[in-house]
Amino acid sequence: MTDRYGVIGHPIAHSKSPVIHRLFADMTGQDLSYDAIDIPPEELSSRVQQLLAEGFRGLNVTVPHKAEVVKLASRLSSRAELAGAVNTLIVHADGVVEGDNTDGIGLVNDLRRNLRTRLAGTRILILGAGGATRGIIPALFDTKPRDVMIANRTVDRAQTLVQDF
Repeated sequence: MTDRYGVIGHPIAHSKSPVIHRLFADMTGQDLSYDAIDIPPEELSSRVQQLLAEGFRGLNVTVPHKAEVVKLASRLSSRAELAGAVNTLIVHADGVVEGDNTDGIGLVNDLRRNLRTRLAGTRILILGAGGATRGIIPALFDTKPRDVMIANRTVDRAQTLVQDF
């Protein structure tokens, strides 16, 4: 039986996730489908419930849904709880839907392994103050940078992040 996964967002047509996940499945011999699913914000809750009822085993979450999807998870990982944002919904065998946030660990691992970047003691500039930023801040703080600066179009949103973290 083919395992079903997808990425949800709005808009989503630009996403390369389906191509990446199909290549990964082919390389590892996994039988899975992975679809890009456009969900307008006003349909988020009902559509996610529908996808889960249809047997999806997991969903990646992107703009603009990362903060709202928190409410749809049965439980949250400590990373998602701290971030207040979810980029991954995992359906466990017992039916529990767990929200996780892998943005931070993914970014830090990429910077360290692929770019060989040392983060401790450095100055870090983050552009944007949305759900992805909420996901990366805790992981960046764990690397002990000297400073973390946030630039955003709206100052209020950046200030909210500073207050939250």
